[in-house]
Amino acid sequence: MLEQKIYEFVKKHQLIENGDKIVLGISGGPDSICMLDILCKMVEKEQIDFQIFVAHINHGLRENAEKDEKFVEDFCKKREIPFFVKHVQLKELATMQKKGIEEMGRIVRYDFFDEIFEKTGSNKIATAHNCNDNAETILMNLFRGTGMKGLIGIEKKNRKYIRPLLEIQRQEIEEYLKQNNIIARHDESNDDNSYTRNKIRNLVLPYLEKEFNPNIITTLQRLSDIIKEEEDYWQKEIAQIYEEICISYSEKEIILDLRKFNELEKVVQKRMIFYSIQKLFGWAKGIEKVHIDDIIKLCNNNIGNKYLTPNKHIKIVTQKKQLKITAVNC
Repeated sequence: MLEQKIYEFVKKHQLIENGDKIVLGISGGPDSICMLDILCKMVEKEQIDFQIFVAHINHGLRENAEKDEKFVEDFCKKREIPFFVKHVQLKELATMQKKGIEEMGRIVRYDFFDEIFEKTGSNKIATAHNCNDNAETILMNLFRGTGMKGLIGIEKKNRKYIRPLLEIQRQEIEEYLKQNNIIARHDESNDDNSYTRNKIRNLVLPYLEKEFNPNIITTLQRLSDIIKEEEDYWQKEIAQIYEEICISYSEKEIILDLRKFNELEKVVQKRMIFYSIQKLFGWAKGIEKVHIDDIIKLCNNNIGNKYLTPNKHIKIVTQKKQLKITAVNC
């Protein structure tokens, strides 16, 4: 039974606990409506005592967007769930900011989730990513030439974000909705194969299932779990090494012992740079292999007063036997 499976997953990974206040990103599609319905039942059955707030975005892209919004609003009214909606003209916004529709949509969504998170005093945000979504993400990252971390795909829990459906396959969701007589909304844009994710979802994965491995979704999830275990181990190791070579830390700058850094294996040096940048900024987006290689080369040459600027926010300096990672323009 899907309800029990999700409840056990949530409890096992401590995704939801008593007293939580959770913003749910709900589009009205099968995945999000399934998540909303099952989490509501957890509250109703007093399995876990937590509060739910629903955030919905009308992207202004489709004729049925108003119907999607009304569907989610009515769904919430029947269950007396606070409902928040944001209206945007995504295509115009993407053009103005010179971004792709997919990227802009993601930015708008997560900005809105954060807004409702703050407004409601919540401590978690739940998205309805499932096992199939994770398989798609892993393949997208693989095709882009990702490192090991990219093969984890979508994480069950990442800071305030939780994914209660992450080990559930799309077929299970569709069966649950059918059994419970819930007719979710269909987003026609998911059928448009001009988008990379849709191409992987509608063409690549079905081909892999048919021609290579009928259990490819499960196989990719297993790969994700294995790599996550390895990355968790590495994160602990790097954190320990960081403590040994860090000379000083502030919100604006991290200073590492250059000699000790140069004594590390190259694979550890790479992870140390990522770790330090993430510690300083909370992210390492836009830091690519070429940047890491250049930083390591700078350190290994050990020439004083040399620096690199991987992007406009970061300055890397080797000076007085120290490696300085400095936040600029922040």
